[in-house]
Amino acid sequence: MIAFEYKKLGILLLAVGLLCACGDSESVEDAAPQATPVQEESTAPATDTTAAEPASPLESDPVTAVEAPKSADEPDVPGMRRWTGDLDELRERRIVRILTVYGPGRFHLEDGQGRGIIAEMATSFENHLNQDLEKKHIRVFTIVIPVARDQLIPALLDGRGDVISAGLTITPEREGIVDFSIPASKPLNEILVTGPSAEQINTLEDLSGKTVYLRESSSYRESVEALNERLAQAGAAPVEIETMPGSLEDDDLIEMVNAGLLPWAIVDEYKLQLWDGVFNDLVARDDLIFREGGRTAWAMRKDSPLLKASVDAFLKKNRAGTLHGNILINRYIRDFDWAANALSDEDYRRFNELQHLFQKYGEQYGIEYLFAAAQGYQESRLDQSVRSHAGAVGVMQLLPATASDKSVGIPDIHEVEPNIHAGIKYMDYLRDRYFSDPEITPQNQALLALGAYNAGPARMIRMRAKAADKGYDPNVWFDNVELIAAEDIGRETVQYVSNIFRYYLTYRMVAKQELKRVEARRAAGISDVLDP
Repeated sequence: MIAFEYKKLGILLLAVGLLCACGDSESVEDAAPQATPVQEESTAPATDTTAAEPASPLESDPVTAVEAPKSADEPDVPGMRRWTGDLDELRERRIVRILTVYGPGRFHLEDGQGRGIIAEMATSFENHLNQDLEKKHIRVFTIVIPVARDQLIPALLDGRGDVISAGLTITPEREGIVDFSIPASKPLNEILVTGPSAEQINTLEDLSGKTVYLRESSSYRESVEALNERLAQAGAAPVEIETMPGSLEDDDLIEMVNAGLLPWAIVDEYKLQLWDGVFNDLVARDDLIFREGGRTAWAMRKDSPLLKASVDAFLKKNRAGTLHGNILINRYIRDFDWAANALSDEDYRRFNELQHLFQKYGEQYGIEYLFAAAQGYQESRLDQSVRSHAGAVGVMQLLPATASDKSVGIPDIHEVEPNIHAGIKYMDYLRDRYFSDPEITPQNQALLALGAYNAGPARMIRMRAKAADKGYDPNVWFDNVELIAAEDIGRETVQYVSNIFRYYLTYRMVAKQELKRVEARRAAGISDVLDP
């Protein structure tokens, strides 16, 4: 029983499919009210989130062909393309990507959404970025992208992110590679933590000739190398450094020490407080300090003065020691139930029980089963017993009228298998009827379908036609049909699609990173010791 219990990885993988989710959408990133679907005259049957009354036959909506401007090129998907540049260029692209690492309290999944200090800081930083802009409904968005800790700086330099917010300690070596913001934390100490397999250590010099276990990229490595310089001057043997996988976090190393797999580890002192009452075989050696008064900060690429100035101005009002910073620390560090957050496995149990059904019908209709499962998770937490006030039923939260329409034709959705079958078949219908043009990429088919779900398919047809008339590409959502939606509808549909797309980018990275971390933990022997 541990935090980060990895048999719940399926819930992370569920989130990969949030791009196709059609339920409630309240974003942690911008803390805005959920996007209520825009009502219009439509003959497509509705789920609970679009209308409460049964609709007419599905086939009666006219599908109007829309031709793309011949000169239009498919742009790269926002957030995925490698790019560099200062804040002025990021504002033109309308996305600022925040690199972090995944973990409870810091940035984790809860109720299918990103939560934690970094998620809330991203929300506030997004508002900060937009406060002086006059773009009305078209905002600059932040996306939180979790990566392995040893990939934070490489991803930044490679243009896969724009700033790092991950408790990165300011060190001379790092200052030669990246620019740091003003300090985001109070002074921190790096200390030794020992476990049941540790021999007696009275001073740091007692580590001479012994082995410590460190990630290659950690600031702790610089601290040990500084100790080795002192040992060399004294004619003593150096501390041996055993490199650990970058996929492991300090929390994993603390757990290994507690289990006796490692004798000791070097960590920031405050991190031990997080596991008080969870790991009880640890001794925090606050008398053995490797680095005293270290400060963490946000990082950005060199030659980004506008971005650095904006981050500095933001942190002055939001870092540790400010009112907002202290509220977040209390919420996610002091008052956060670390063990309970990671140990609930009810959602995973339901996913495990229903996974074969999503696979079966996903394959039948050519829909990625994790996309469909994510939709079910968003709609009902995969709980067949859920009933809405409007009469929507089960895992996929379908109205009986929708399921019984001849284009779906699965009337008995009160049982879980036909419910999932009907939900996937209905999504297949929406995609194939309105957005099956081969000139529309699969990614944009999903984005346009999300817009149609929120605003209605007939309105989406009209907006795509208007986009073509104005010289935009009607087959592309971002910066094309999206702009028409902002003009015709306002913030609602634009926000709805953007929120879900950001979830998709974030959770896809979470799933990828957590898979690597599971493998690293198993290689280190953690699972063998702690799994039931």
